[in-house]
Amino acid sequence: MDVAVDLVVPVKELRRAKSRLAPAVADLPGDDVDREQAHRALALALARDTLRAARAAGRVGRLVVVTAEPAGRLGAAGEPRELVPDEGGGLNAAVLRGAAHLYRPGARAVAALQADLPALRPEELDDALARASALFAGGVDAAFVADHDGTGTTLLIAAPGRSLWPRFGPGSARAHARSGAVALDGDWPGLRGDVDTAADLARARALGTGPATSAWSDDHAPVADHAPAPGGY
Repeated sequence: MDVAVDLVVPVKELRRAKSRLAPAVADLPGDDVDREQAHRALALALARDTLRAARAAGRVGRLVVVTAEPAGRLGAAGEPRELVPDEGGGLNAAVLRGAAHLYRPGARAVAALQADLPALRPEELDDALARASALFAGGVDAAFVADHDGTGTTLLIAAPGRSLWPRFGPGSARAHARSGAVALDGDWPGLRGDVDTAADLARARALGTGPATSAWSDDHAPVADHAPAPGGY
C-alpha cells in the first residue's frame, strides 16, 4: 500500500485532559489524589492506543505528536514518531503547529487525528484515508470523518498542497462541512468512537479497545466486570 498521508495527533496535557470523563473514576476506591491519578492514566491510555493504531496503518507516513507531555510517556520505546511541543492556544492551535512542522514543498496530504480513539483499527484509518485520496483525485480539497453522534470530528484530511484548516470543538462536523470539507461515509466504529464521557468509554469497550485502555479497564472496573470485551486487540 502506498504511503499517502502525514498525520498530526495532538495530545492534551494529561492534568487538563478529558474533564468530562470524571464520572468514570468518581466511584473508584481511594481518595481524590488516587482518582485524579486514575483519570490521568485513562487519558494516557486512550492516547497510547490511538497512536498504536495510527502507527500500524499502512497509509500513514510521518506521525507527528503535538504535546506538552514527556516523550517517553506516550508509548513503547522505539515506536517511531516526531514530537512537537504544545505551546498552548488549544486544540486547533496544536493541529496547526503540527501541520507547520510537516509542511514542505511537494508534501503529501496532511491529516489531523483526535487522540481519544481507543477502539481504532488500523484498517479503518487506512480505508478512510484511501477514500479521501480518491476524492482528492477528483478535485476535493479536504475531507473529514464525523464522530459517532455526527456532531464532532475525529479525522480531518487536507489534499496534497492544500493547507489544513482545523475547526475542532463543539459542532466541528458542521463547521468543517461549511468550510468545504467533504464528509466521508464509511463503517468505521473505532474511528468514529471518540471518548469524551463514561458512556463513550463503555461503547469503546464494547467494540474492543487497544491494550492500554483494556489494561486500565481491567485495573479499575468492578470485579464482576472483568470479562474481556468482544473484539479486543
